[in-house]
Amino acid sequence: MSAGRFRDLLAAEWIKLWSLRSTAWLIGAGTLAIVAFAAQSSLDTYQSWPGFTAMEKAMFNPLDEAFSGVSASLLMIGAGSLGALTIVGEYATGLMRFTLVAVPARHRVVAAKLTVVAVVTLAAGAIISAGTFAVSQAVLSGRGVAVSPGDPGVLRVLAANALLAPVAALTGMGIGALLRHTAAAVVTVCAALVIVPSFFQPTVHQWLNDLYALVPLYVWRTCLGLSELRDNPALPTVAGSWAAFALWPLAAAVVTLIVVRRRDV
Repeated sequence: MSAGRFRDLLAAEWIKLWSLRSTAWLIGAGTLAIVAFAAQSSLDTYQSWPGFTAMEKAMFNPLDEAFSGVSASLLMIGAGSLGALTIVGEYATGLMRFTLVAVPARHRVVAAKLTVVAVVTLAAGAIISAGTFAVSQAVLSGRGVAVSPGDPGVLRVLAANALLAPVAALTGMGIGALLRHTAAAVVTVCAALVIVPSFFQPTVHQWLNDLYALVPLYVWRTCLGLSELRDNPALPTVAGSWAAFALWPLAAAVVTLIVVRRRDV
């Protein structure tokens, strides 16, 4: 496939993605909501800081105000739903049929769709990660407890926060390709990416810990999202956590490709 031809496919997928009203709502409203949540949380802490005990001040983590577990869950649900709707909507409207008539090589269509969704959600994730960090630390600097990107572990946390979006979006696309039903796909995305992993906790059973370490939200919560890593063999390693972040979108991309190539439209 020539570079020019693939650029045409990318342009077509870009237009289709932004023609969905859900795209602007999920990205625009979602970004504003998460950044506003960080600002409100930081302002609450700023006002309450004088009443904190010495232990509370010693244990305080400024990054928690920037991007909490709630923020991570909202980001993954929004991005995962967007990824699912991107492909489910095309099947529901019949547009996929016309797309595959125009471009019979289905793997090219899937590659273009995956690329566009990954780029858009990565950009959105980066904006959210940087925005929440900037707003929260600007507020907390008034109490002298802000951190900077150069502090240990901060860049890793910011990168992990940003990557939650494309990881969830591509996973959602794989789920959408499998189910081809809007409600079922969105519910499955929420359950697989957020609801079920929220119950995971380190246990004395190492095989369970190893299983949990394959789940993006869990490894973000127990490893990548922490500026100071805990010395606990039950918790995921940094390398293993990044591998989990890579595994889910790669597996979802393969699933999407196989399903689109083998199933009738």
